[in-house]
Amino acid sequence: MLEVSDIRSVDAPEPTPDDWAFTVEAYGYLPWVDATTTVSGFETTTYLPPGDLLNILQSVFMARASAEKGRWGVLADVAYTQLGAEQSRTTRRGLFTGSAQVTSINGLYDLAIRYRFGARESAIGKAGHYWIIPYMGLRVVEAQLGVNAEIIGNGPLGLSFESQGSLNHTWSQLLIGTQASLFLTPTLRAFVRADIGGFGMAGSRDLSGNAQVGFGYALGNSTDLNVSWRYTGIAYDNGASRSTGYTSDQDGVEVGLKFYF
Repeated sequence: MLEVSDIRSVDAPEPTPDDWAFTVEAYGYLPWVDATTTVSGFETTTYLPPGDLLNILQSVFMARASAEKGRWGVLADVAYTQLGAEQSRTTRRGLFTGSAQVTSINGLYDLAIRYRFGARESAIGKAGHYWIIPYMGLRVVEAQLGVNAEIIGNGPLGLSFESQGSLNHTWSQLLIGTQASLFLTPTLRAFVRADIGGFGMAGSRDLSGNAQVGFGYALGNSTDLNVSWRYTGIAYDNGASRSTGYTSDQDGVEVGLKFYF
C-alpha cells in the first residue's frame, strides 16, 4: 500500500515554466466491437465481444506521450491492432449464404499541439487541483481490410469462400480535442478526454472520435494507474456509386500505466 509518508509534499513548488515536463503512458484497450466493412458495394457486419477479440488478436501496440515547456506542448497517441479472420454476416443475399470473414489491420495515429490551463500534470496533487488541456493537430487513420464471402460452389457441402476484395486506405484528418483531470484526494483523480477528427475532408463520410472517463491512482511520486471506460468510433465512405468504406463502434475498458518525468 502507498503510505502518506512515501509521497512527496503536495506543497512542493511547481517546476519553473522554463523546465521541460514529459509523460509516457502504455495502455491496453479491450472493447466490444460493432463494425461494417463495405467493398465495392458488398457489405458485411461484424460483432466481437472482448473474449472473441482476444482470440483473434495477432499484434497490438498502444501508447501515449507528451512533452511540455511552460504551458505549450505536443502530444502523440498511437493505437495499432492486427486481427485474424473475424466471422461476419453479409447484408446481401442471392448466391451468398450470409457468412463472411474479415481480416483487418487498424491504426489511429495522433499528433497535436496542446495548451494547458491549471496545474502541471503530475501523479499526486492537492484535492481540488486540476488541469484542462485542449489540443489541435492531425490524425492519420489506417484501414487494411480483406473480405471473403461464402458462396455456392464446389467446396464441402457445396459451399466455398471466395475473395470479395479489400479496403486498403490510409488518410489524414484534422483533429480537435481536450482532456481534463481533477484531484479528489492527493493520490486519486478523475479524468475525462474527448476528441473528434475528420469533418468530411477525405471522403463523402469521414469522421472519427473518442470519449473517455475514468480514474487515476498514484502508485508513487511519478506513476499513475489509470482505469477508464472508452468509446471510439470511425466512419469512412468514399462516396462512389458502388461504395467502399468502413464503420466501427467500440466501447470497453482501458487500463494504462502513466509515468511523469
